[in-house]
Amino acid sequence: MPRTLTRLTALLLAVTLAGCGMFGQEQDETEGWDAAKLYAEAAAELDAGSYKSAIELYQTLEARYPFGRYAMQAQLDAAYAHYRADEPEDALAAAERFIKLYPQNPYVDYAYYLKGIVNYNRSVGFLDRFIPTDASQRDPGAALDAFKDFATLVERFPNSKYAEDARQRMIYLRSNLAMNEIHVARYYLKRGAYLAAANRANYVIQHYQRTSAVDDALEVLVAAYGALGKTDLAADAKRILDLNRQQGRFIADEVKPKKADLTRRLWDYLQLDKN
Repeated sequence: MPRTLTRLTALLLAVTLAGCGMFGQEQDETEGWDAAKLYAEAAAELDAGSYKSAIELYQTLEARYPFGRYAMQAQLDAAYAHYRADEPEDALAAAERFIKLYPQNPYVDYAYYLKGIVNYNRSVGFLDRFIPTDASQRDPGAALDAFKDFATLVERFPNSKYAEDARQRMIYLRSNLAMNEIHVARYYLKRGAYLAAANRANYVIQHYQRTSAVDDALEVLVAAYGALGKTDLAADAKRILDLNRQQGRFIADEVKPKKADLTRRLWDYLQLDKN
């Protein structure tokens, strides 16, 4: 009897441990899915707005099937998913990886445009979603990155469907970058650093022609040169300022571009949604 109980106890313990092992492992529902199935499910999650789930499925697809058309598309879709999930660094990294791996791909212009949009939105700033602010007063780092991304797109793909929007955003960004220099120049004026203020203003006049900031730059020059005792230079700056205002030569502020019409890229030539 004791021996029977011992065997029964051992059997129950073994079953219990086996059960714990079974229940302790999470079953992977994607096990056995081919590349087409993984892509279709990821795309469905992305279209439904379930960005985290979509990203996980795209990553699974790339890990299991690193070569081929589905993995190629998954990288670009994952970049867009990261963008929609408010993960700019991951979106930039994914887009840049696609550019490096597939520089001749017919849709590489989309990757450049996506990079530009991500950096453009970063330049807008988190607080702008709640409190309107002047974009020119923020750190210009992201704006410069966006300008470079759009410039590369326009230079390499002048006929791209994204080129015209990129050009408009470059104009707006250039205007903001110029006004950022003006804010710095005015800060120097307030601090009594008149020579530094004049140098900033001259930089705007030389590098940001045909922006509304030129008007402000001449105003700074008049004040800075006057404070420095350079009356002749102050008078010249005032004369040029008045003349251009009278003749209406100064450019008005650029209108902020509309929200980017950025959607998940459908690769029609691969027809992934049909195969």
